[in-house]
Amino acid sequence: MPNKQQKVILRTTVANLGHKGDVVTVATGYARNFLIPQGQAFVWTAGAEKQIEAMRKARRAQVLATREDAVALKEQLEGSTVEISAKVSESGKLFGGISADAIASALAAKQISVDPKTLVFEPIRTTGDFPVTANVHPEISAQFTVKVTAEK
Repeated sequence: MPNKQQKVILRTTVANLGHKGDVVTVATGYARNFLIPQGQAFVWTAGAEKQIEAMRKARRAQVLATREDAVALKEQLEGSTVEISAKVSESGKLFGGISADAIASALAAKQISVDPKTLVFEPIRTTGDFPVTANVHPEISAQFTVKVTAEK
């Protein structure tokens, strides 16, 4: 009977599985048919421990460098308000909604660069003020407000 579990080392961060350099145990089929062909992992061996340690050192150095940038970005964002105007129906509802890309564009106009994928908010479909959280670092997030107004 074949072994149904296999140890692999992640080359990239995989959602709900682990970060780059982590050793994880996954189903053999998942490793063989998805992770390894996609280049997201390679088979764990005793000799691969050196590679794992090198990946962890690189990740720690990157986290330290990005943490300083994240703290500066949090100071810019925290408590600020971004105004976005959108087309509104007579009942006050938006035609469509406000996307993360639209919020990131509005922030870019204020010389604040934020990845739209890091923004967390409830769907915005009316005018008003809405809280938005930007997860700028695994340990750092910033709260700011998006003010949606009617386009004139």
